[in-house]
Amino acid sequence: MSSNGTDITIIFDRLRWEEKELLDKASKLGYNAKLVDAKDLVFSTHDGIRSFGSVVIERCISHYRGLYITACLESLDIPVINRYHVAEVCGNKLLCSLTLVKGNVPTPKTQFVFSAEKAIEVASNLGYPIVFKPIVGSWGRLVIPVKDRDMMESIVEMREEMPNPLSKIYYLQEYVKRPPRDIRAIVVGDRVITAVYRYAAEGEWRTNIARGGKAELCPITKELEDVCLRAAGAVGGGVLGVDIMEDESRGLLVHEVNNTVEFRGAASVSSVDIAQEIIRYAMKVVKA
Repeated sequence: MSSNGTDITIIFDRLRWEEKELLDKASKLGYNAKLVDAKDLVFSTHDGIRSFGSVVIERCISHYRGLYITACLESLDIPVINRYHVAEVCGNKLLCSLTLVKGNVPTPKTQFVFSAEKAIEVASNLGYPIVFKPIVGSWGRLVIPVKDRDMMESIVEMREEMPNPLSKIYYLQEYVKRPPRDIRAIVVGDRVITAVYRYAAEGEWRTNIARGGKAELCPITKELEDVCLRAAGAVGGGVLGVDIMEDESRGLLVHEVNNTVEFRGAASVSSVDIAQEIIRYAMKVVKA
């Protein structure tokens, strides 16, 4: 263990089960570890370096807060899981889709549009239903299955009134014909350590566990492992949640890669100690 104080710092902005579990497993493995609230942090271009120990695990819910804290930490040569580039790509659905396609990872067909008028035209050309997604966001918030042109026009009108400039960027994805579930696989380094099916809650089409979905263990087939490792490698690696849909004709399609993956649902059905695997990976990063 480090003689300079804390070995592992876990930064959060909302303390969830996952952060507590990481702290607990770090302690049980014999490492010094602490939780730090991101909202209390202050970085300076000229003051001395605050002690963050050997490695930081960044766990912020807020994409931009976590992203720029990572930038500050990396400027101080502090190893962060995950790295800034990985967080930037995974936290932006447009960048993530482009990166996955460039990495030869199978994904749903997606269109990126930069005006209201063109968004309505492209949606009609894609054919309804389509899935409309904000380019930044988690837990399925503002992800909408658009059934027809009237609904699309209403969404576009609403988005154009929003002050956030990102709301004027339209991410339109095909509606994939799949079973009433998706797959969440957790990649740690160069291994797929576990995978679960996620089933939507009653009356809900999104499979997010945060929205009441349920988890069931998913076998890690050679195909699943290959797709997940290609996806993780494309975005830059680390500790990642790879979300996959099972298309009736095309097989496995990656629709998202998560940078600060939630794993409580997966931990409830998996025999793998996910938090322990993450802590062990963090210490390997320090020694690399």
